[in-house]
Amino acid sequence: MAVGGHDHEADPAAIRRHPALFRAVRRRRNPPLRRTDITVTDEAAVRRAVKAAALGNAMEWFDFGIYSYLAVTIGHVFFPSGNDTVQLLSSFATFAVSFLVRPIGGMVFGPMGDKIGRKRVLALTMIMMAIGTFAIGLVPSYASIGFWSPTLLIFFRLVQGFSTGGEYGGASTFIAEYAPDKRRGWYGSFLEFGTLSGYVGASGLVVILSALLSQGQIDSWAWRIPFLVAGPLGLVGLYLRLRLDETPAFQNLEERSTHTVADAANKVETTTKSELADIFRTQWRTLILCICLVGAYNIAVYLLLTYMPTYLTDELHYGTVDGLVALLCVMVVMILVINQVGRLSDRFGRKPLLMAGMLGFLVLSAPSLLLIRLGGPVAVPAGLLLLGLSLVCLQGTMSAALPALFPTQVRYGSLSIGYNLSVSLFGGTTPLVVTALISWAGTNMMPAYFAMAAALVGVVSVAIMKETAQQPLDGSPPAVGTPEEAAEMVESQAHEPKF
Repeated sequence: MAVGGHDHEADPAAIRRHPALFRAVRRRRNPPLRRTDITVTDEAAVRRAVKAAALGNAMEWFDFGIYSYLAVTIGHVFFPSGNDTVQLLSSFATFAVSFLVRPIGGMVFGPMGDKIGRKRVLALTMIMMAIGTFAIGLVPSYASIGFWSPTLLIFFRLVQGFSTGGEYGGASTFIAEYAPDKRRGWYGSFLEFGTLSGYVGASGLVVILSALLSQGQIDSWAWRIPFLVAGPLGLVGLYLRLRLDETPAFQNLEERSTHTVADAANKVETTTKSELADIFRTQWRTLILCICLVGAYNIAVYLLLTYMPTYLTDELHYGTVDGLVALLCVMVVMILVINQVGRLSDRFGRKPLLMAGMLGFLVLSAPSLLLIRLGGPVAVPAGLLLLGLSLVCLQGTMSAALPALFPTQVRYGSLSIGYNLSVSLFGGTTPLVVTALISWAGTNMMPAYFAMAAALVGVVSVAIMKETAQQPLDGSPPAVGTPEEAAEMVESQAHEPKF
C-alpha cells in the first residue's frame, strides 16, 4: 500500500500520519474476531486426551525409574563380574546409550506428527516403547549367554530411546492443543503427574520386591518382573490413544490448508517448513532456548528421581530400601501438589513458577545434600524434600510452557528435536557424569555443584523467555472452555478502541 510514492506498509510513522490509512492497515492485520474463529473445547475429550498422554508418560518413566533403581542389579546381571564400580558405570553407560538415539527419534517422529497428525505417531511410540521394555525382561544374563547379554540389552535400550524421542514432545503438544488457553497449565501438569506416578510405581515395586525377597532372588529372576509389567501397561495405553480424536489445533490447521487453491499451496509450504532443515533454519533461536530450559530441568529430574537412590546406596552406604522409601515419600508429596502448581502457573504465569524452581536448585542444592549426608530418618527426607519442592515447580509448569514456544505447524517436530537433543546431551548422561565426577574429584558434593551450574543456566533462560500463560498457542485460534467464554471474548474485542 503506497501513498505519495512511498511504501507506508513498511513505514509505521507514515501510517500514523494518515488516520484512515492507519485504521485500514490495522483492520487488515488484526481482523475482527468471530465466534467461528474460537475453539470451544470438549471437557470430556480433553480429559481423555490427558489420560492417554499421561499414561504413556507414566510408562516411560516407570521404565527409567526401574532401570535406575535396579542399576546395581543390572550391572551384576548383564556385565562381567569384577569391580563393582566398573559394573555400575557400565550399567549407567547402557542407561545413557538410549539417549543417544532420542534426538534421531525426535527428528523422525516429530516432523511425522506435524504432517500426519499427533494421534497416530503417539500410538506408534507407545507400542514401540512397550515392546522395548518388555523385551529387556526376557534377555538372558551374562552368565548364560556371555557377550550377547549386554548386546541385546543395549539393542532394546536403543529401541526404547528411539521411540521415546517422539513421546514427550507429542504428549505435551497433544495436551497443550486440547486444553483451553486459561487452563493449559492445569491440564499440562497431569503429564508430569504421570511422570511422578511412573517413578512412584517403579520405586514402590522395587521396595516390595526388596522387602519380600533376598538380594540373591532379585539378582536371579525377580528383577525381570517390573520390566514384564510394561507389556500389559503398553496395551492399555495403546487402546486409550487409539480412541482419541486428533487435536483441535491440528484439525484447524488441516481445514485451513484445504479450503482454497491458495491454501493448498500454503499446505505444501507448511509441509516443507516442517522438514528438519527448515525447522533448524526458522526456529534455531527458540530451539537454543528450549535446549537450555530442558537441560537445566532434566538435570534436576535425573539427579533427584533417577540418580539419588544409587547415590544414597553406593556413595553414602545407605540401605537400599531405606533410601527408596525416603524418596518414595517425597514423590508422593510432589504428586499431591503438582496439579496445584499447574493451576498457579495459569493464574500468575509460567515464568514466576519456573524461576522459583530454578532458584530453588541454585540456592538449596548444597544445603540439601549436606542434610542428606548427615543421614538418619529426618535429615535424609528433609534434604530430598527441599529438592523435590524445587523440582515440582518446574515439573508442574514445563509441560505447558514448552509447547507454547513453537508455532502449530512445526510444534511437534521442533519440540521433539529441542527436547531430545537437550535430554540426550544433559539429562540421560547425568547419572554417568555425576558418578564419574565423584570418582574423579573425590567429593560427595559433586551432585550439588552440578545441579547449581545447571540451575544458573536455567535462571538465565527463564529470564529471557516470553510469558505465554492464558494466551492462544502461536498459529492456533483462541481456545476456551465454554460457549459463554467464546461469546464474552468476541464481545470484549468488539468494544476495544479501534485506534
